Amino acid sequence: MAIVDSRTPDPKRFLSGATGDWEIVVGMEVHAQVTSQSKLFSGASTSFGAEPNDNVSLVDAAMPGMLPVINEECVRQAVRTGLGLKAQINKRSVFDRKNYFYPDLPQGYQISQFAHPIVGEGVVSVSVGPDRQGNFEDVEIGIERLHLEQDAGKSMHDQHPTMSYVDLNRSGVALMEIVSKPDLRSADEAKAYLTKLRTILRYLGTCDGNMDEGSMRADVNVSVRKPGGDFGTRCEIKNVNSIRFVGQAIESEARRQIAILEDGGQIDQETRLFDPSKGETRSMRSKEEAHDYRYFPDPDLLPLEFDDAFVENLAAGLPELPDDKKARLMADAGLSAYDASILVSEKAIADYYEVLAKGRDGKLAANWVINDLLGALNKAGQSIDETSVTPDQLGQIIDLIKEGTISGKIAKDVFEIVFAEGGEPRTIVEERGMKQVTDTGAIEAEVDKIIAANPDKVEQAKEKPSLAGWFVGQVMKATGGKANPQAVNQLVRQKLGVD
Repeated sequence: MAIVDSRTPDPKRFLSGATGDWEIVVGMEVHAQVTSQSKLFSGASTSFGAEPNDNVSLVDAAMPGMLPVINEECVRQAVRTGLGLKAQINKRSVFDRKNYFYPDLPQGYQISQFAHPIVGEGVVSVSVGPDRQGNFEDVEIGIERLHLEQDAGKSMHDQHPTMSYVDLNRSGVALMEIVSKPDLRSADEAKAYLTKLRTILRYLGTCDGNMDEGSMRADVNVSVRKPGGDFGTRCEIKNVNSIRFVGQAIESEARRQIAILEDGGQIDQETRLFDPSKGETRSMRSKEEAHDYRYFPDPDLLPLEFDDAFVENLAAGLPELPDDKKARLMADAGLSAYDASILVSEKAIADYYEVLAKGRDGKLAANWVINDLLGALNKAGQSIDETSVTPDQLGQIIDLIKEGTISGKIAKDVFEIVFAEGGEPRTIVEERGMKQVTDTGAIEAEVDKIIAANPDKVEQAKEKPSLAGWFVGQVMKATGGKANPQAVNQLVRQKLGVD
């Protein structure tokens, strides 16, 4: 199959070398573990964290006479993922044997799909940025295919000084291999693509995307070329297990290749590993081609076939996906593209926001989630799933502001108390005497006191009305931040005789 270059060279993404500019070309193969209670061809559990070799059936261990039986739930999840990627669903696909030897591959081959995958071409839209001007760029990344395959086991070399051990718990676990087209042109694009893909999978519920548990990992194909030239020789960086490491691996590998080419050398097509501690890639083995694996249809499995009704039924049950939710929040709540993007970046954040914003000002709710809640969680090293502040508690704080019971400044203090100690905001405000002062008589008395104590500044303010803000600040300080800011501002300006 010919590889088509669908991207126009973009000078913003070029890397500078001794001989001029270079363009990075990246394609990605993402292995996403299918959310399913049992494996692709057996009934063994897929639970994470089990003791070694606890989740192994006779099929997974490749015992003589054991035959694979397709897990229909894995098929459903693959089709749902294809629909979420706006991809072609192939109603007939074929499982093949991919022959190679690993100590942790009991069969001596992997059951995968080669010429006839379950899902064909699709597209993922990503937003890259912000740049120095705060702008984002929308880029479409093509999906070449999605196919189902079984995972291998795991070799452990650190358990014994002279022997290696094999854990087959992952052997036979269902994977979706999602192959992008070589449309990525920078480390930032690659990270944005992987982030967006993980978000889509999590919204669909077809993969949990937990890269630290190995349920999602990426093989990154990197090459460099002169802008607009032919594709260069690519190197595959195997099993990168974090989005941050993907970006670092691409930058490192691109620089390595540029240095070789500028010295008059050639790039060897090979498989490499990324070493995060050194920030560099290292050679693993020469890159295999498809013919090296001697693919042929698995004789134990009939072609996988289903009809339009099967696909239509799954399509009807799809949830609202990130792009659609973003568009709806922008239209209904008047949110900016940036704010909406943050809120839909994780399903848990979007769900939290939707509960909070129901019946409230959408923009105000978004500000509290993005700036205060997510800011506090980030500082504490926590995720939205770990927050102790419920939508009801945060909603009470917003309601207290709208009612005029507390000011925005007091609300920040209440939030910090709730975040650190828990409790109901209304009770906290009442018991700790945090209500804002709205009695204009009491406020006026404080304003008069501050004005009387600073006659020189009064004269300055009459010449320079902006100094009225100093008086407002002094009154707020004197009242412990409890005075109604609007009332203070109005009285100060009135007393000073400034507009």
